[in-house]
Amino acid sequence: MPKRGYHHGNLRQALVDAALRLIETKGPTGFTLSEAAKQAGVTPAAVYRHFEGRDDLIAEAARQGYEIFADVMQFAYDKGQPSALASFEATGRAYLAFARKYPGHYIAMFESGISVNRTPELAAVASRARGVMERAAQDLSQHIPPEKRPPASMFSAHIWAMSHGVVELFARNSPGTQSPFPPEDLLETGIGVYLRGLGLITPDS
Repeated sequence: MPKRGYHHGNLRQALVDAALRLIETKGPTGFTLSEAAKQAGVTPAAVYRHFEGRDDLIAEAARQGYEIFADVMQFAYDKGQPSALASFEATGRAYLAFARKYPGHYIAMFESGISVNRTPELAAVASRARGVMERAAQDLSQHIPPEKRPPASMFSAHIWAMSHGVVELFARNSPGTQSPFPPEDLLETGIGVYLRGLGLITPDS
């Protein structure tokens, strides 16, 4: 097998790409570094020139995922402007779209058990991604009296949790589960119920 990583001068990225494929098919704990090395076309020993172990490799996959995720969320936020409601709803839909388009990254980020604080770089980009949704929540809740206004971090965490639940239960074909409605509809109506409860949209919106 040709040593693609060396040939192209980017063995580190070749290993990340191999890990992402393995994560999609076998899960974050279902493969070895030797398997990742084989897919990248190098010897197992070559992996250790770039990564200390499998967790280190998965952490880099997660970091790259958060970079994409933050960009996707920012694009959704900007696209909804100047409407605070449109921007907020767009960030929720972007979460679902990201999970579908980048399943390997999504699993590395949220299902591998790798802490976002494993490295400063991973922590920084994860914070950037969360910050987009918090900013959207802050914009949307400005007209709520300060004494009744939920913290933006709590507000966005509720929507993040709802989005994550829809992805996990109904958008990724979890064994034994079947959604009675399209995941997009579940998420949109769930967000609607939440926002109506806060008085941010009218009952007939």
